[in-house]
Order: sequence, then C-alpha cells, then structure tokens
Amino acid sequence: MKLRNQNISILENEILDVLIVGSGINGAVSAAALTAHGAKVGLVDARDFAGFTSQHSSNLVWGGIKYMEGYEFGLVAGLCRSRNELLDSFPSTVKEIRFLMTVNKLFRFHPIVILASTWLYWLLGRGRTRIPHYLSTRKIRQTEPLIDTHKSSGGIEYSDAFLHDNDARFVFNFVRSAMDRGCAAANYVKSQSASRDSDGLWQIEAEDQENGRRFTIRTRVLINAAGAFVDQHNALAGIETEYNHRLSKGIHLIVPKISGSHRVLAFFADDERLFFAIPMANRTCIGTTDTQVTDPITQVDDSDREFVLSNINARLNLAQPLQASDIIAERCGVRPLAVKKGTTENSDVMQLSRKHVVETSPEQKHISIFGGKLTDCLNVGDEVCKRVSELGIDLTKPDGKWYGEPNAATRIRYFEHALKLGIDKMVASDTDEALSDRLWRRYGENALAMLDQIEQDSSLAEPLVENTGIRRCEIDYLAQSEMIIKLEDFLRRRSKVELLLSRKSLYQSAGLFEICEQLFGDRASEKFDEYFQD
Repeated sequence: MKLRNQNISILENEILDVLIVGSGINGAVSAAALTAHGAKVGLVDARDFAGFTSQHSSNLVWGGIKYMEGYEFGLVAGLCRSRNELLDSFPSTVKEIRFLMTVNKLFRFHPIVILASTWLYWLLGRGRTRIPHYLSTRKIRQTEPLIDTHKSSGGIEYSDAFLHDNDARFVFNFVRSAMDRGCAAANYVKSQSASRDSDGLWQIEAEDQENGRRFTIRTRVLINAAGAFVDQHNALAGIETEYNHRLSKGIHLIVPKISGSHRVLAFFADDERLFFAIPMANRTCIGTTDTQVTDPITQVDDSDREFVLSNINARLNLAQPLQASDIIAERCGVRPLAVKKGTTENSDVMQLSRKHVVETSPEQKHISIFGGKLTDCLNVGDEVCKRVSELGIDLTKPDGKWYGEPNAATRIRYFEHALKLGIDKMVASDTDEALSDRLWRRYGENALAMLDQIEQDSSLAEPLVENTGIRRCEIDYLAQSEMIIKLEDFLRRRSKVELLLSRKSLYQSAGLFEICEQLFGDRASEKFDEYFQD
C-alpha cells in the first residue's frame, strides 16, 4: 500500500497538468505517452487497473479483417499499421500467429473471394506477416484433423497477432511505464464529481474505495477515458459531446486445451460473424458474441454459453462435445462503440465501426476518448498528446519512442545473466517457455533484480502455484511495485492464473495462501476469504 498511498498524496496535494479518469487501454496509453512527453499526470480508476473492458478481450492484436466487409479499408490499414508497430516494439509480448479459417458451403462468399480478401488484408498490412494460403477440405483435415469439414467448401490460412500474456497485463505495463516516469496512479479511487473553479482548474471530488476517505484532485486538463462509463462521467462533469457510446456485450469461455497446434481456429458462427478458438497457455479461449446492451454491467448467461458451445461443437470433431461443466473461466465485457449522437437506435452493433474518437472541448479543457481497440492503442496515445498540447500544456519530445521494450543493451545484459544462472533451462508448465523469457516479457528491466535474488537464493526460481508458471521471485516485486489491493488483482489482471485454474483448484492450491501472505501480510486471511466468498 506504500506506493498507492504516496500516489494518492500527490493527487491530493499537487496541481496536475492532466488527470486521466479510467485506466483501461485508452487511459493507460494516454498516461504513458503524456508522462514520456514531460507532463505531470495523474491516473485514477474506480476499479483496479484494466479492471473492466480491458480484461475481457480475445487477446488478439489484429488489423480487423472483418471490417473490410464494411469497406472500412482506411480503418483496417491503420489497425494493421498499429499491429505491425506493436509486433516490432513488443517482440516478447506481441507475437504473430496463424489463423485457419474454415468456410461453410452455404456461406455468402466463396473461399476464393475470402482468399482474395486475405491477400488484400496482407497488402494493407504491408506484407509484415506470412502470406495467406488457400486450403482444400482435404488439406484442412491434414493440417487440423479436429475440424469437421463435411459442410466446408475450403479454408484460408493467414496471419495476425496475439498477446502472449493476458490483455490486462499488457495494459498494466503501460501504467507501470507511466508510474516509472512520475505518474501518480491509484486504483480503487472513484471520481464522484468534477467541476471547474474560478481559476479554470478542474476539481475532482474523489473517493478512496478502500477506506471511504474523500479528497480533491486539481488539474489543468481532464481526460475522460472511462471506457463504457465515458457518457456517465461526461454527464457528471457537465460536458456535452458530439459522440457517445453504443454498447455491445462480448463473451469468451475458457476450456481445456482442445488442439495441440498453436494456431487460431476461425469459423463463421451461426450469425455469420467471425468466431474463434484461441490458444491461451494450456487452455483454449472460445468466442465471441456480439449483443447490444444498455447497461455496462453484464454477465454471462445460459444463452451465451449455449451459443458458444453449440457453435464450437458443431465445427469440431471432439471426442466428447464441450459442456458447461468443462468451462474453467468466463470473460464477459462490453465493447464501447463510438457513434454520433442521433444515430438510429436499432443500428446493428455488428455493423458499427470499431474506430476510436478523441473529442476535445477546448473551452472546458476536457478530452473524451470514445471507442477504440487494443490494437490501436499507440495511435490513441499519440493523438491524446497532440490534443493536450493544443490545450496549452507544454510537452517535450521524448528521447526515442514512448513505448516498447527496454533497449538492446539491457536485454543482452539480462539474458547473459539468465544464461549464467541456468534459468533459460527452466520451463514453465503452462506455456512450455523458458523462465528467462517469461520474466523478461512480464517485467522487462525490473526482472534484472529478480535474477540477482535467484543468484542469492535458487529456491526463488521455484513455482508457487502449480500449472501457472508463477515463481517465488515474482511475488516480492508484485507486492512492492504493482499496487495489488485484492487477490483478484493478482489472479486476474497482473497474471492470468484465474483463467487457467478453476476456483476449486485455486482454493486447494498450496501456494496461493503463501502468495496472500507475501502480498497482504497480516490481512492475508481476510483477502483470501474475500476472494472466495465473492
């Protein structure tokens, strides 16, 4: 709690250049970009960092091939450019992955048309990935025997990208980058009201959700990056905008690993939207749905489960059809889709654009961020910096990029030390990757200190929770540096443990309570019980 308390003290006692409300992907990249450009930034969220929509994605970093059907070629080209930049700048985290798309005989497009579309997609992506290929039904069976090809007219293999870790971890690393550059970030701090004083400063009445204490945050510019709650916070602050949000619920189910191949299996579901079976460590993530809702707070219901399970069972030759009892974990979130006010209410959410909109209210020195995708995050960060500069905040040009992994010299130093310790030979049971790769990907330069600890005590390289890859050396760092307030913050967002193990398995894990003791000290039993009683 020390780091959080320090940041709350800064939020309460100093005047900020920019306060960002919301720490999903849009808020996180805005904080990282602005701090890199020299702004004094605060970041608050009523929940944990990445605690809402940004923890419920498919973990895909893709250019949006499906948007080509709506002729949004500019959007697709921009998303592909962003995907390519993420591949280049985060090579340990963002990886190319092959998609095998199977096309039904009665589908509205022939596979050759889709093949042509994937080639155009490849060209819009500037040839950054491996080229697409057409597959006959016989070739599909040879490549992936699991797929039922009886109703298929062929398939296409093409490439996109995915997150090696979970989405929330990726988002948090932007928050961590911002804090390393001086951002005062605090989770579980809710903005209750916002108004401007006689000096033109925004005054945000905030409440610490941990103890109920209220305090005031003062800032020159206010950015509303509250995701699905942007419209509510704008109403709270008295901000009128040209855009608002339409909400679409998407769900994914995590089930035991169904294929030994490391590729995404793509199909067209019964509603003809793209439907995926995505590798996730030693599990498979299947989905998604696209259902218009009016309330940001959603949950998986029986009809969602039936839709996902029936679609995947109808398209795969499984020894036993997947049932509800096979579900290890569920992801359910809303996509906030940017629409101009007055757009016809019954517009099909599947047809709405996934573009982001950064809308500025110059007189009020206020910025609202609508829509967007994780793939587009770097563009959001750059655009927010431009808008903040236009509002009179002096920004400086950073040395190099404001994003990306540590430099080559740091990487070489880390892996030379890891090789000396032999942790490149230690393999995580959940991903079959070397421990050295795992620590670098998750913690970057901060993993150097973990190597020093392992050198002093080799037991710190041992796993703590079976079948997850979590090692003892990680927990001290997490406790001190990653502002973990609840056990769920660790299990669901700083790691993906909750997505790999059932709650029963977690409860019975010998190492989990030990983690609680290291994270929460005297409150370990309270935090442990709080998680399992929810």
